[in-house]
Formats: sequence, C-alpha cells, structure tokens
Amino acid sequence: MRWYGPNDPVSLWDIRQAGCTGVVTALHHIPVGDVWTIDEISKRRQEVEAVGMKWHVIESLPVHEDIKKQTGNYEQYIENYKESLRNVAKCGLQVVTYNFMPILDWMRTDIYYTMPDGSKALFFEKSAFIAFDVFLLQRPGAEKDYTQEEISKAKERLSTMTDAEKETLFNNALLGLPGSEERFTVEQILAALKTYEGIDAQKLKQHLFYFLKQVVPVAEEVGLKMAIHPDDPPYPILGLPRIVSTEQDATELINAAPSPANGLCYCTGSYGVRPDNDLPGMVRRLGDHIHFIHLRSTKRDVEGNFFEADHLGGDVDMYAVVKEILLTMVRRGVSIPMRPDHGHQMLDDLKNCKSCL
Repeated sequence: MRWYGPNDPVSLWDIRQAGCTGVVTALHHIPVGDVWTIDEISKRRQEVEAVGMKWHVIESLPVHEDIKKQTGNYEQYIENYKESLRNVAKCGLQVVTYNFMPILDWMRTDIYYTMPDGSKALFFEKSAFIAFDVFLLQRPGAEKDYTQEEISKAKERLSTMTDAEKETLFNNALLGLPGSEERFTVEQILAALKTYEGIDAQKLKQHLFYFLKQVVPVAEEVGLKMAIHPDDPPYPILGLPRIVSTEQDATELINAAPSPANGLCYCTGSYGVRPDNDLPGMVRRLGDHIHFIHLRSTKRDVEGNFFEADHLGGDVDMYAVVKEILLTMVRRGVSIPMRPDHGHQMLDDLKNCKSCL
C-alpha cells in the first residue's frame, strides 16, 4: 500500500494490520528539484522497518516543471535527479516511480462520489470539468477544445450548481496540483498554464526523451528500475499535452532510451479509461518493461465520465490482466511489486480519514 509519511492519517501500523508486508512512499517534505539525501532516505526507511515492513519502491520522485519545459535551471535539476538516484540506490531501494504530466498529476471533479454501498470514490464528470475550465477558471481559448454541444451541456450543468458546489468543484479540480493543500488563485493557475504555451505533445515528448537519456544510464549503473506512471486521465486537459496515455506512447518512451532500467508503472486504471487500450495485450507486449503495477478498475460511460470501480466491477478485465501479469513474472523469473490504488473510502475512513484518496 501507499504511505504518505508521518503526517498520513493512515499509520504504518494500520497498514501492517491490513496484512501488508511493505509500503511504497516518498519524501514529500523535500521540495521538488532538491536532492534526496542519504540521511533523509535512511530515516524514512528506518521508520518503515521499525514496524516490520519493507520499502523497496519510491512513489514518487517528482520531476521538476523546468525539466518538463526545458526552461530555467533544468540541467541542474537533472543533475540533482541523478544524485537522488545514486542516493536511493545506496539505501537499498529498487524501483523509482515518476510521471511527466505537466502541472497537474491527476484530475477529478468529485472526490466523494457516493457508491451504491455508501462508500466514497473519485469521479470525473466531463460536463462539470468543462464548466470548470470554460466558466469558472475562464482559461483563455478553452472553448476551442470543446464542441458547442459540450459547452452547452457544461453551461446547463453549471446552472444547476449552488455557489458552494461551484467552489467545491473548483477546489476538487485543482487537487492534482503540487502543494494543493494550499488555496490557489485563478491568477496563479492561469499563470502556470501560460508557461506551457508553445509546448505541444511532440515537444513535450522530446523533453521526456531527453530526460530519459540523461537519467536512465545512471539508474542502470546503480541497479535501479525507472517506472513512469501514465497520464490520469489519459488525454489532454486544460490545454496541456498528455504523452503517456497509450501503448504507442509507452513503446516510444521505452525505445527512446533502451535499457533494462527504463520501464513502466503499469496502472490499469489510468490506461483503462481509454477503451482503445488493450490492457492484457499491453502486459503481453510490454511485460519485460513493467517494473511496478497499480491495480485499479475504472467504470466509464459514453459521455466521457468515469469513476473508481470495484476491482472486479469496472471496465478492466482484472482476471485477464492479473493472469498475464503472473505469466510475465514466471517467464521473467521476477516478482513485480504491485499495489491497489485510488481505493474507496469506507468503514472508519468515512469518519476519521480526510485524505484517503
């Protein structure tokens, strides 16, 4: 399971009592772009081991925005990333998860969507998102990204919302921002989006490939596996390109820096939002490059909405996916670390946990 560190309302003892033998975690208190020191990594590892569990997978070692844009001090940030890789290897860690999503790590419009059994799930409602983008955020040029029918539906959806519901939507849509415990102003968000002007999907891919060519040799040298998480959701949002959304995207980035260290965090939920992704087939074809797995299932509809479903109740054929994963592990002679992700809030979570996403 994932553990967010000492401030996580879910304690390490809670996780161990659930039957887990290890956690994935990160040094969230270190500013993005700074070097992870051996002292800080060792301290976190000792915290995990003190309750009888292991820490082998980092989720995540963030990539600075300057690297994604190739602006500012991006070369220095890449050097810092290399140094962090060397340090985590010295501390016995094995897999480094990261992503290359511009500005926002993920996007949902409702973080307390009520399921039939009363539990809460994450939900993406397309009309609500368009209402946020066009009418609440008022992103310049946003209307060009949607059809007139979509904008009309969004306007109608907005008309049904109270002021409190509009504020909740605005805040929910920005939870994927780094440091989103803070309240961001419209001006701050629009300013951040503006820094990506002129960076389309092709240019962002080239920036990713450049980054990989710099850091993958270091990872290979020190015995680490790099695992990139796919886009969530797997298509452009807020005018920002998304470049790790399909099997072709995954194949291109693997080929950009050929190495046993360059691979994937295979998230069945993120890839599964797109009906054109063949999830079991991706495991068969890309299995040699899968270093970490998120087992999630999402349920989508024709309108483009989706929510986090039960593992066996969504659009992901979880049986077929897990079967291919097991066959891949046997063939490779390895045990690929995996965890559930984006689970439902239930039982005690509903009363005591405010950030169990």
